[in-house]
Order: sequence, then C-alpha cells, then structure tokens
Amino acid sequence: MGGDHGPSVTLAACRAFLARHPEASLLLVGLPAALSGLEHPRARIVPATEVVGMDDSLEVALRKKKDSSMRVAIQQVKDGSAQAAVSAGNTGALMAIARYLLKTLDGIDRPAIAPQLPNRKGGATTVLDLGANVDCDAEDLLQFAVLGSALVSALTGNDSPSVGLLNVGEEAIKGSETIKKASVLLRAAANSRDLNFYGNVEGNDIFKGTTDIVVCDGFVGNVTLKASEGVASMIVEFLRIEYSNGLFSKFAAIVSYPVLKALKKRLDHRRYNGAALLGLRGLVFKSHGSADDVAFGYALDRAYDAARNNLLDRVKARIARAAPLLKRADAAAPAATPALHV
Repeated sequence: MGGDHGPSVTLAACRAFLARHPEASLLLVGLPAALSGLEHPRARIVPATEVVGMDDSLEVALRKKKDSSMRVAIQQVKDGSAQAAVSAGNTGALMAIARYLLKTLDGIDRPAIAPQLPNRKGGATTVLDLGANVDCDAEDLLQFAVLGSALVSALTGNDSPSVGLLNVGEEAIKGSETIKKASVLLRAAANSRDLNFYGNVEGNDIFKGTTDIVVCDGFVGNVTLKASEGVASMIVEFLRIEYSNGLFSKFAAIVSYPVLKALKKRLDHRRYNGAALLGLRGLVFKSHGSADDVAFGYALDRAYDAARNNLLDRVKARIARAAPLLKRADAAAPAATPALHV
C-alpha cells in the first residue's frame, strides 16, 4: 500500500517477481479491495484496515494505526508466516514499527539502513546508515561497521571486508568530535583484528570502491544517496539528448550504442533499490517511495535472496563474534546526560 504509487506499482512488480521465481510465494498485505488486481496461486491477501501515510507521525503509525498494512506485514515476519517484509512506505514509521515488533539483536542499539551503491570497480559499496538514524554517536558508528561487515561477509563470502569512515578528509585530525571518537574505536577494533578498518574516506571513495563498506550517520548517508541518484539520472538524460540531435550525433549514437546501453544500465539507480534494515531480529527491506515497478521488483529480489541465503543467521553469527568488541566500546562510552522531559 505504501510509496508514491501504491498498488499500481507494487502489484505489477509482484506479478513479475512470481514469474521470475516459480518457487516463491507472496503475502500481499493491505486493503483487500485495492489488492484484488493480482490473483495468483502463490499470492495470498492478508487484510489490513489501515494505511500509514507518508506524512504520518511516528506516534500515529506506532500507537494509533495498529492494523496498518505496514504493521501487519512485519507481524507476519515476527510470527514466522513470512521470511521477509518489503515496504516502500514511510521510512521512519517502518523503522519504528519493525524495531518495536522484532526488537534489535543483542549488542545492537539502533538498526541501520544498508543499501549498496555501484562503484567503478564493477561491484558495489555498502553504505550505512542511509536514513534511519539522523543523530549518531561514535558507538553507533562502530555498530554500523559491525553490521555492514556481517552483511558483506554473508553476501560475498569475504570474511574480512574493509570499512571506511566517511569524513571531510582522510586525515585523522579532521571531522567532528563524534567522527574522531568513532575513528579511535574503529582503529582499536582493527588492532584487535575484530574489524578490517581502512581509515577515513571521502564521498568520492564510495564510487571509487576504495572500501567494501562506508559508515556514516543517517543524515549524511541519505543526502549522499539522493545526490548520487540525481547525478546518475542527469548523466543518462544528457546522453539521450546529445545523441538525438543532428546527423553526426545520430551516427555517433549508432556506433556507441552498446557502450551507452551498458552505461545506462550501470547508472540505473533502480537496480540498487531495496535496502536491508540491519540489526533487527527479522528481515525487513525498504524500497524507495518513488520506486516504479522495475525498482520495486529489485527490492523484492533482494529480500528473497536474503531469505533463501539465511542472511539473518549469518548476521547473528557475525555479531556474536563481535560481542566482546561492542561490550568494550559500550563500557568505554561516557554516561549519558539524563534527558529532561517537560
């Protein structure tokens, strides 16, 4: 029911997903009347009477809309009826409801959104957090590094993926106090061989593929994601316009068509849609709210691949190995100043 387009996009993506994966099945959660457009032997409607709006507050989503499609969908994961949940809806609400119902894994305080962005090495860089946590402390960034390492290890088999800390420069003296403290924690983890910490990286290192993983707070990460999507779309549109004008341009387009086609595919941000909410006791994936049926289909594929490859169990195992590291960082953290509630 979520996203900018709702069932007009999600149902088309579900239909294509079922055709691609004859062994998979789907639970379509939402208002039954809105979901009646997809009738399939491997798709079943799970009714919900409410929908979380894109502008709903967390209080409304969590406390007042207890029969929302988003909440009912995540409840399917908690109950074991589904192996993963996918939503294009309100990101804050999705995170809050998922955290409330599924809880976080031991040693993890905050779940993080972890998508993969293409790099020039031909692979992808995992970046987290990309929007779930705007304000992060150094211990949060350390936990993100552990979560990212667990995800990349599970997906690639690389037991020691490299981690970069996003900063305004590579030098250790640069950055905010939070970044400097996170750097100290990450270097300590590297010295004890709990993490493969590369050091500080800058924004362009994400697309260079300097490290396998880049950690940052959710504000910076979300801006980075949206900016990269905008630039990619601008380049593709520029090439389309340039090669559609004039006889020479059209001839050049014919000659370079295979290269342009490959470039367009490589830059198509829809192929990278679908980010795991890491750190939860269940698999939840977030799709862009503006996703079309192709993009939402990629989000479904990522969730399906994660479920059939036992991603959650692999992440749990990696976090269990890192438990001593997380406990040391927590013990070293200063006591929080009590909040004043008025």
